[in-house]
Amino acid sequence: MQGKVCLVTGATSGIGRATATALADKGAEVFIVCRNAEKGVQLKQEIIEKTGNQQVTTLIGDLAVQADIRRVAAEFLATGKPLHVLVNNAGVVNQTRQLTGDGYEEMFAVNHLAYFLLTDLLLERIKASAPARIVSVSSGAHKFVKGMKWDDIHYEQGYKTFTVYGQSKLANILWTRRLAQQLEGSGVTANCLHPGAVGTNLGSQNGWFGKIVMKLLSPFFRSPEKGAETSIWLATSDDVEGVTGQYFYNCKRLEPEAWAKDDKESEKLWALSEEMVSLSKPTI
Repeated sequence: MQGKVCLVTGATSGIGRATATALADKGAEVFIVCRNAEKGVQLKQEIIEKTGNQQVTTLIGDLAVQADIRRVAAEFLATGKPLHVLVNNAGVVNQTRQLTGDGYEEMFAVNHLAYFLLTDLLLERIKASAPARIVSVSSGAHKFVKGMKWDDIHYEQGYKTFTVYGQSKLANILWTRRLAQQLEGSGVTANCLHPGAVGTNLGSQNGWFGKIVMKLLSPFFRSPEKGAETSIWLATSDDVEGVTGQYFYNCKRLEPEAWAKDDKESEKLWALSEEMVSLSKPTI
């Protein structure tokens, strides 16, 4: 990865932290997107100390806020650097329904719309840097739903954590499929993955209940380093050169559920996402 430039979102902990560290260890220049400035500074120093790679830059932004996403993208583009690998990794799990400042249900906003908007803002630079790769962390949780809830995308009615999370992860796969089709012939690939059940801080913002649940389940989780393996492999391996529009688990291609491969659904999601990121207000 010498001479390559990578950007990783949600890098402060868990899979993102392990992914950013591994890319730096392989010699890449790494930009890490963190919500918390103090943690971002600490992570940068940690990566430098662990890898000896001084080419680490912190970008601070809350990916639940579209204005922050636009600013982060602008700051990266202002460097004039190429972008060979974008890893969309940031995610959130909420026990109760939360809305962003833009008026969207937070899991859908962070887990899908942030991927969509950041990638769109950086896409011309990525294409100019080809061959390049877009790697997005999805989840087997897309099996928790049977399709997008188009009549109530923000779950104003019947909010259930796993269902809403599952919809956001389904959106990752549908979007990746459509993105890969649009990028055909550009030299840029787009793939997504299921990292497995990983012991991270995801869900810890849900207070004492979330922390207790995570603690109880922790013996059954794989480590963040293990969970990051497929992300790192998709970002770096010659084995997937030119492979695009696919879903992976344990560094192997895996067929997602049928409703995650519906081109009409992916087109509908794309159109809705475009509207949401341009208007920054609820549309349905």
